[in-house]
Parts: sequence; structure tokens; C-alpha cells
Amino acid sequence: MVLLVRILFFVGILLLAFYWLRYLLHPKRKLELAHEKGNTYFLDEQKNVRKNFLITYKSVLFEGEKYLGTTEKAFVVKQIFIWTHTPSKLKGFKKEDFHVIEQLVRKQYPEADIDWKSPIKEFLKNEQ
Repeated sequence: MVLLVRILFFVGILLLAFYWLRYLLHPKRKLELAHEKGNTYFLDEQKNVRKNFLITYKSVLFEGEKYLGTTEKAFVVKQIFIWTHTPSKLKGFKKEDFHVIEQLVRKQYPEADIDWKSPIKEFLKNEQ
């Protein structure tokens, strides 16, 4: 009986350690931590084109939607739309900040055309 309790206790500790490590290493947690600290973090499941990617930059969370297209050689992500759900947090952003975000996306998807949604699109139009 005592042996069974010890085994169950040991298995319980192993399960607890497993879930704790899984929580610590989860990419969504890293994104939230970078968002709180104001760091830059790019979260993307490149294997799955249907899933949107998330970028946190200067404590603003951006979301990007990917669209598959074709080139002469293969199917690749050809179109990307980026927006933020909290445009009020864009206060103090400069055009260079949006170019930095575009460069982060271009590292992952070099052949994609990047389009911004409102109000960022209007802000960047004034650049020309």
C-alpha cells in the first residue's frame, strides 16, 4: 500500500513538472511576455498558411493574414495583410517603425506583398 502511494506521488510530481515546463516553453507565453515588456517578438506557424501570425513591437500587437499564391516554381505566400486591434496604442509610432515590422515579415516571406489595413495604410500613404 505504501509503495502504491509513493508511485502515485512520484507520477504526480512528474506530471506537474511536465505541464510546468510545457507552460514555460509555450510560444504564446513568450509573445505575451514580450508584449508586456515592449520587446519585439514574431510568432508564426510557417507550416500552416491558414493560421495568422502575430508580432509584438513596442508593446503593440499586430496580426498578419497570409494568402497563398503561385510563382513559376512553387506555391508560396504571396499576399500579407497586417493590422492591429488597438490603433490607439500607435501613438508615437513613426514610419520607420512600420518599415522595421515589414522587414521582420520579409525575412520569413521574401516574395510576399505586404499591405497594411486602416489606419496604418492611410498614414503610410502620406509618405509618398
